[in-house]
Amino acid sequence: MKTELTQYASLNHSLNHIHIKFSLPHRVLSSAVLNGGLIKADHIVNIKVPKSVVCPSSPQQTIATYCENANWHGLTVGMMTAASMDSFRIVKESEQGIDIAVLVTSGLSNPRRVGDRAEHRVMAAQWEDVGTINIIVLTSAILTEAAMVEALLIITEAKSAALQDAKVLSPVSNTIATGTGTDSAAIVSGHGPEKVGYCGKHVLFGEMLGRMVNEAVSASIAWDIEARQRSTQR
Repeated sequence: MKTELTQYASLNHSLNHIHIKFSLPHRVLSSAVLNGGLIKADHIVNIKVPKSVVCPSSPQQTIATYCENANWHGLTVGMMTAASMDSFRIVKESEQGIDIAVLVTSGLSNPRRVGDRAEHRVMAAQWEDVGTINIIVLTSAILTEAAMVEALLIITEAKSAALQDAKVLSPVSNTIATGTGTDSAAIVSGHGPEKVGYCGKHVLFGEMLGRMVNEAVSASIAWDIEARQRSTQR
C-alpha cells in the first residue's frame, strides 16, 4: 500500500519492510546500519529479519541484497529490525505549510538504561545486532545540519519519555529503561521552501516533533507489550 508522506516522499509498508522512496534525493542524518551518517539518499528502508537466524553476510550486505532484489535503485539508508512489522505506527501532521511524519517499529527484547554495564568490554568492539526501536522522521522543511542534530536529540528524549511512561525496566539495573541496546534513528530534511534552523523545545517545530515521536513510540511499544503478555498467557 502506497502512502504519500511529503510532496517528494512516499511510503510502502509490508510484512517484511518499511520502504520510503524519494522522487528527489533527500539529506538524511542517521545511525542506520547501511549508509549511516549524513548523506543524500534515494530511499530509506527498515527490513524485518529473524532474530534467531544468523545472517550469512554482513548486515550491510543483507540490506543491500534485499534492496537489489526489490529493484530499489540508488543510494539507500537501511535499517534492520527483529521487531514485528505489526508494531509499525505512523503519526503525520501539517502546520503552517510544513509536513512532519514519524514512523516507528519497536520491540522490547533488550531494554537498557543509558549507562548500564555493557556486555562487550572491548572499546573498539563491533556490535552488529539488529535494531529494536527504529524511528524515522521526515519533514518537508529544509533543516540546517545543526537542526538535524538537534532533532535527533528531541527524538531520543521523546523515545525515553515513552519508555518511562510505560515503566519499561532494564534487566541489567532494574531501573527505568531509556531505550534498547540496538535502537536506530533517522531524520530526513525536505526541500522546502520553508527552512528550519532550530528544533529545540522552545519552538513549535520541536514541540510537535517531540509530541509526535512520543505518541508513535508509545503506541508501538504498547502493541509489543500486549503481544508479549498474550504470548505468556498461552
